Amino acid sequence: MQKWSGHPFPLGAAFDGTGTNFALFSEVAEKVELCLLDDSRKETRVTLTEVDGVIRHAYLPGVMPGQRYGFRVHGPYDPARGHRCNPAKLLLDPYAKAVEGQADGHPSLLAYRDGDPDTPDTADSLPHAMLSVVADPYFDWGDDRLPKRPYHESVMYEAHVKGLTMTHPGLPEEIRGTYAGLAHPAVIEHLTRLGVTAVELMPVHQFVQDGHLLGRGLTNYWGYNTIGFFAPHNGYSSAGGRGGQVAEFKTMVKSLHAAGIEVILDVVYNHTAEGNHLGPTLSFRGIDNASYYRLVDDDPASYFDTTGTGNSLLMRSPHVLQLIMDSLRYWVTEMHVDGFRFDLAATLARQFHEVDRLSAFFDLVQQDPVVSRVKLIAEPWDVGDGGYQVGNFPPLWSEWNGRYRDTVRDFWRARDGVLPEFASRLTGSSDLYAGEHRRPRAGVDFVTAHDGFTLRDLVSYNDKRNDANGEANRDGESSNRSWNCGAEGPTRDRAVLALRARQQRNLLTTLLVSQGVPMLSHGDEMGRTQQGNNNAYCQDNELSWVDWELDAERRDLLEFTRRLIALRRGHPVFRRRRFFRGGTGPDGGPGDLTWLRPDGREMAHGDWGRRDAHAIAVHLNGGAISEPDAHGQAITDDSFLLLFNSHWEHVAFRLPPGEFGHVWSVVVDTAERSAPDAEGAAHTADADAVRFSAGDTVKVEARAAVVLIREPDRTA
Repeated sequence: MQKWSGHPFPLGAAFDGTGTNFALFSEVAEKVELCLLDDSRKETRVTLTEVDGVIRHAYLPGVMPGQRYGFRVHGPYDPARGHRCNPAKLLLDPYAKAVEGQADGHPSLLAYRDGDPDTPDTADSLPHAMLSVVADPYFDWGDDRLPKRPYHESVMYEAHVKGLTMTHPGLPEEIRGTYAGLAHPAVIEHLTRLGVTAVELMPVHQFVQDGHLLGRGLTNYWGYNTIGFFAPHNGYSSAGGRGGQVAEFKTMVKSLHAAGIEVILDVVYNHTAEGNHLGPTLSFRGIDNASYYRLVDDDPASYFDTTGTGNSLLMRSPHVLQLIMDSLRYWVTEMHVDGFRFDLAATLARQFHEVDRLSAFFDLVQQDPVVSRVKLIAEPWDVGDGGYQVGNFPPLWSEWNGRYRDTVRDFWRARDGVLPEFASRLTGSSDLYAGEHRRPRAGVDFVTAHDGFTLRDLVSYNDKRNDANGEANRDGESSNRSWNCGAEGPTRDRAVLALRARQQRNLLTTLLVSQGVPMLSHGDEMGRTQQGNNNAYCQDNELSWVDWELDAERRDLLEFTRRLIALRRGHPVFRRRRFFRGGTGPDGGPGDLTWLRPDGREMAHGDWGRRDAHAIAVHLNGGAISEPDAHGQAITDDSFLLLFNSHWEHVAFRLPPGEFGHVWSVVVDTAERSAPDAEGAAHTADADAVRFSAGDTVKVEARAAVVLIREPDRTA
């Protein structure tokens, strides 16, 4: 085999059409062997003798895409000093673009002798290791273009590649649960008819199955256990091995883009799948443990963990920062994704100990000409000290608004004293974001997500039901702000079922008329249940997969959600780019936002302090939108009255005087299952439309919301 000197960059395996360049970083390595593997895993070792700085490299002519490979790193095994090299362990390339196989939990994957972490184990891990694969970088993107939809026009949809597609009756069996399944016209039709503009995919970076789960007959379904930050997870590919998942993933992105749907990836750069000091040696640990991981200062044999997974990446290491930025750029430039949601993003800001918005990671993202141009969404917390950072990320970022989730849940379960915060969440959370000159787009609003109850379970269970996870129901959040509507779990009580259906409509209506960026959790639009399991991270089965067999009630909910999204899409007053100003309008009439009591009078300061207040109205003046559109033109829209009642009893809302509007018609009444038409327009042309005049009383049923649209004034 020929071996040329090659180049230190790019890191990883780079095929150029005639051969492949290999490059690996390690400060601690004394010798690095590139291991080429044939179909039977027979190994050919090539020593990387060329060293530039701390990067070892070689170019091998004739090595083509599909070639399996790994590395063996010779160096110190001295855990007390933070070093864990062991050449008996075949290591994944941190920059591998494709991975074959899956770690099986075999003891040979451990770098130490069983029961003696200070002594290296000499068993070869090759038969049980995951393999890096040289990927083909060439792909016909054709006329693919990133949709680049503005945040304020976005409706996001959190989805799991397998969970969304596994039982879809319109998909061939061989592509269910795969990237090809998500790209299938039947799935894309569901997304486009629903009206979502972006899918936020739960982790698709190559991840590892946890040994303790495999021992219980379970798997890591969610995938928050990354080992390959450049490789699409091979378990979601219908294309088989040898790197076919790369082209399949690109085809999925291209198909979604053709439908106008963005692809946002949930990425896990805060830790890796190698776990704590007793975990397997799969890649980073054996290459350069002290450079990749944050170690305890006075005990380098242990890992400093702010993620709850056993380790945290070392965010002050230039090599870790380079890895993350190279990965982000790769997924944008080569895989054409449209943005990222960063899991436990507070950990990324811990350059030293505390969460620091001035950390190097934020500086790098801010100045990067590629990464800074796509959607960046933080999960703004971790499990370390001071880890809850909602509202504290830099202006370039948006955040999962956990305060929105908690407050909206509390309002609809009629918790006392919630009204002031409910009003703030409904109008874009200016208390969290406006002080930093951020806009409503800074908050990604959600009521449910993968972590916690589904929407249906949120209104069906007071307590979690996680026994299937094998942890004696100790896992998962115990305080869910949920309410079972009078019966725990499945019931035949019609009154309870009707109330649960109404509560789902209430929560969806609130979400889709709120300022900010709304996000749905997949299947919530169809009443998906996990039977009370609020931590289904290990349930790769029907419990977690979306059930596409819809009864009449679930079809009604799906249609209701579609029409709510159409209402939002049709009316810019629900998706403003800037915060409301309040006060009066330029003509002395109502301003862009007016809060009203049920008696039709404006809310006074003392009204906000009533802990027993569970009903409120808000006037959104479509004629007083302050910001211009993208072309600098003034935005005008219809005006709306939103009536919210979380009381046990109905509330009679008196409509405000004629200066707000003379005639109003019902667009949404969650007590009646009514919704706007498919275009989101008012029912003003419908002779049967329910209309009210200024000063009339509108009866809003217990636990219900009503949306009214102002009809144009008619003069004789």
